[in-house]
Amino acid sequence: MTDLSKYRNIGIFAHVDAGKTTTTERILKLTGKIHKIGEVHDGAATTDFMEQEQERGITIQSAATTCFWRDYRFNIIDTPGHVDFTIEVYRSLKVLDGGVGVFCGSGGVEPQSETNWRYANDSEVARIIFVNKLDRTGADFYRVVEQIKTVLAAKPLVMTLPIGIENNFVGVVDVLERKAYIWDDSGLPENFEVKDVPADMVDKVEEYRTEMIETAVEQDDEAMEKYLEGEEPDLATIKKCIRKGTIDLVFFPTFCGSAFKNKGVQNVLDAVIDYLPCPTEVKPQPEVDLEGNETGRFAIVDPKGPLRALAFKIMDDKYGALTFTRIYSGTLPKGTTVLNSFTGKTERVGRIVQMHANSREEVDGATAGDIVALVGLKNVQTGHTLCSEDDPATLEPMVFPDPVISIAVSLKDKGATDKLSVALGKMVAEDPSFYVETDQESGETILKGMGELHLDIKMDILKRTHGVEVIAGKPQVAYREAITKRVEDSYTHKKQSGGSGQYGKIDYIIEPGERGSGFEFESKVVGGNVPREFWTAIEKGFRLSTETGTMAGYPLVDVKVTLTDGGYHAVDSSAIAFEIAAKAGYRQTIPKAGPQILEPIMNIDVFTPDDHVGDVIGDLNRRRGMIKSQESGPTGVRVKAEASLSEMFGYIGDLRTMTSGRGQFSMEFSHYSPCPKNIADQVIAEAAERKAAKAK
Repeated sequence: MTDLSKYRNIGIFAHVDAGKTTTTERILKLTGKIHKIGEVHDGAATTDFMEQEQERGITIQSAATTCFWRDYRFNIIDTPGHVDFTIEVYRSLKVLDGGVGVFCGSGGVEPQSETNWRYANDSEVARIIFVNKLDRTGADFYRVVEQIKTVLAAKPLVMTLPIGIENNFVGVVDVLERKAYIWDDSGLPENFEVKDVPADMVDKVEEYRTEMIETAVEQDDEAMEKYLEGEEPDLATIKKCIRKGTIDLVFFPTFCGSAFKNKGVQNVLDAVIDYLPCPTEVKPQPEVDLEGNETGRFAIVDPKGPLRALAFKIMDDKYGALTFTRIYSGTLPKGTTVLNSFTGKTERVGRIVQMHANSREEVDGATAGDIVALVGLKNVQTGHTLCSEDDPATLEPMVFPDPVISIAVSLKDKGATDKLSVALGKMVAEDPSFYVETDQESGETILKGMGELHLDIKMDILKRTHGVEVIAGKPQVAYREAITKRVEDSYTHKKQSGGSGQYGKIDYIIEPGERGSGFEFESKVVGGNVPREFWTAIEKGFRLSTETGTMAGYPLVDVKVTLTDGGYHAVDSSAIAFEIAAKAGYRQTIPKAGPQILEPIMNIDVFTPDDHVGDVIGDLNRRRGMIKSQESGPTGVRVKAEASLSEMFGYIGDLRTMTSGRGQFSMEFSHYSPCPKNIADQVIAEAAERKAAKAK
């Protein structure tokens, strides 16, 4: 029987370039999973196995691997840091029990760290913190700890302190046990000595140790009482208290080191065992019905329970589709038939594999707490629940953001249409934030994604992985339309052409809804003037119409339609007649309701050296940016702003030119906001041009 108390399902997440993948490499080396360390900058890291990852030195898709430390089994997911791929972080956190947040010792709490931290808070994932890169110029452990408090509003519980800094960083002090771990210059992680705390650090260690114990004992009344009476708890009790506070998200044990120089990683591995939860210590997943409402039942982590598993990632490789799955309850032997509660169809699990980045190891089965890849599932997508046929259930599904940018692509080789559609089908299954549409009028293929880099990588994958070359058009912004006025109106659809006719009369109110409410429909008809069986058809007519706005053809959002009255004919009225009436009513009324174009506004976070701050702010102002804050750091200034996505195309090139290649920025969607009139007129004119071109 599997001992679930010896399982740790953890993710490693951070801002781009804080050292997540390097940390993962060191963990794999220390746990004996790999024998030669691969470096990110050489394109040789184990978990960065895509060609695009190796060339760019960034992680694009999350990679899973399994290793062992002190007889404990770690299922590790290394996630991307770049903002365009946060979807990978989100869905990984959804299935993990604990996480390691990696922060750069000189960069500190960077923009993507904040986003990932927010995701982890939403998913209620317990975390420990690793302040990495303390060997770098400008590194300052204590400054990063302060930033964690101020920027993330989190409570770091300092567990190790650095000995030396930058070039003089030689090791760490374990605050709890009052031991110094000092590594030699060989660069080998196992070459360290345990010594007494350096004399010049004794006072600082005692100060942090007192603070740590006082914070920890608050988790246990008995320990607290004894401590107040002057009795210090033993190590086991303190660790138990720290573990409880970590799992309850009260505080976050904080460690330091340099993964690249192999210093301090062992302490993090020990902390994963000591302080992060095993699968049975995490809140069980709620089960929901088909509408997404909680049923009151939970998927309790228990190998003897009914099967409950969540597919959180699809990956296509040379052996076929792999479905990465977290098993919450029950057991799953290979050869089992399972039910996909989303599609209502059964699937046979042909093979089960344990992944190590892109290599695999076959296993006979999996049990509650495991993260495995299933081979050969046909119709399973990210977020689908797999369960036992005789006890079906659905786990809380994942919610993915809508794309904000699109490009039209055309094939270089017109004969490769089938190849393109197969490749895009696989890519959409792998990445729920990537959408593909075909423009019905022009026949163009439209790719939609989370940012320029996202779509750039997708086109690269099309070319290299699938052998399909495409020519890309200009990026298009995903505008929206909305209304500003409440309008009461009426529409009658009448058609008489021999035989039975069509008749449907509707009186209705169309008004702006709350921001983010989408489409709402309500009927206040009394007395049977519009029979209840036609209400659904009227709602459908209005709902389908909102997919195309009346100004420039962009979707209409945040609108409420209330059906107040109407009329019907005993013979000529039908569902289709009322649906047509609703569609025509929409076209008649929306132009009267003060329609406007909305544009996506992005949160921009720019890092620039001090001497280029004026240029960067001036440039953001020219791009209709609104500066929110400036924050000085030891190596430069962070400028936070909001700006329209349409003004930000090609920004990275301009920023690098302005800052002599030293500037960095990240951008994520914030909200939709009304366009200025001149921009709206331009958007409407471009839409009219496209329509005229298609009509030809």
